[in-house]
Amino acid sequence: MAISKLNNGGSIHIFPEGSRSRDGGRTFGAAKRGVARGMAAEDPQSPHGYKLLIQDYPYAVDGLDIWSAIEKWVREYCSFYYKTDEMVVNDTELQGWWREIREEGHGDLKDEQWWPEMKSFEELTETCTIIIWVASALHAAVNFGQYPYAGYLPNRPTISRRFMPEEGTPEYEELKNKPETAFLKTITSQFQTLLGISLIEILSRHSSDELYLGQRESAEWTADCGPIEASERFRTRLEEIEHEIEKRNDSGKWRNRYGPVNMPYTLLIPSSEGGVTAKGIPNSITI
Repeated sequence: MAISKLNNGGSIHIFPEGSRSRDGGRTFGAAKRGVARGMAAEDPQSPHGYKLLIQDYPYAVDGLDIWSAIEKWVREYCSFYYKTDEMVVNDTELQGWWREIREEGHGDLKDEQWWPEMKSFEELTETCTIIIWVASALHAAVNFGQYPYAGYLPNRPTISRRFMPEEGTPEYEELKNKPETAFLKTITSQFQTLLGISLIEILSRHSSDELYLGQRESAEWTADCGPIEASERFRTRLEEIEHEIEKRNDSGKWRNRYGPVNMPYTLLIPSSEGGVTAKGIPNSITI
């Protein structure tokens, strides 16, 4: 897999060796932190429960729509199987899964106070919404727009081959008088650059058989009618959101939707065709 090239000893040395744990706590309570930072305000009249104070913020505007759709789908699905908080607590398989995530997957953080206890329907739906969001929309927003910028590797070199020169040295004079030459001597070598560009293209590319958020490989993924109907409502809502994003981009009202390079913000459009498209939200991370 492409990701194997990123580890220590791989073709492109980006990450240090050794185990590490993602700081998952940054995702829990993100909405409240947004309010505390002055980016949003609680608004009971809003369909999301929040009002953005910066309207020309495409990731936040489109992301709130996607988040809300995921949250509604999760609540409808979970309510079919969990009618009470006690059913959540007494589900031994669910509790074992949560214990494994907390104590084994994030053993170094297992005692942090932000962990949900998984003792209520609300904690279950919040947790599942976050997991789906991170593995689908959040990843799509940071991954599938890489190539237009990072595909030109001098924009984002993967390595520095020498230290910053000190004043009075020949290297410092070269940097001052021939900055491009000094820069190219310092950043990723030509061979590593070719590997890096190829990897970024692979990571930014959708396969022709990609399954996007709301799509299923089989229409008969469950025998229960309730979840199937909820899934269909979720898919329909995502199609509506896609049209809403396109309208926002076409309105000409929001400067940040195109920016100085005149590229529309499409990273959270749910569907896509295969290839490097800078749009499309896969069901999950697929590297």
